[in-house]
Amino acid sequence: MQPRRMDAATRVSLATLARMFEWRNVLVVVQPATLIRWHRAGWRLFWRFKSRPGRPRIPPELRALIRRIAVENVSWGEGRIADGLWVKLGIRVSPRTVRKYMPKRPPGMTRGDQRWSTFLKNHAKAILTCDFFVAVTATFRML
Repeated sequence: MQPRRMDAATRVSLATLARMFEWRNVLVVVQPATLIRWHRAGWRLFWRFKSRPGRPRIPPELRALIRRIAVENVSWGEGRIADGLWVKLGIRVSPRTVRKYMPKRPPGMTRGDQRWSTFLKNHAKAILTCDFFVAVTATFRML
């Protein structure tokens, strides 16, 4: 019968045990270089686990707070909620994270703010006079 190959868990446990006593005197089956290689593989595995990609999830209390703020202030977007959390409570949250946890608007419900096209219609006269007052030429001179 052939001896079984060791798995990663056995190698990691051997590397851990090697820290507890002088292993070079007791080592018979495995060469020191092999044990050192396993030890390094264990650390590689540990750091791969420790440095997983992605952000950690935010606590459930903060998710509930984001939802509550969004419901109570319909006209606020994710940027304003994120800024409010940072300025007032000292909680730094990305606007994208806020958007992820904001409640979805039902299909029949209208937005609480003014749409861009409505803003342009309401302020068209003032915008036109401001926009056409200054013209820059190809040589960067102002007319």
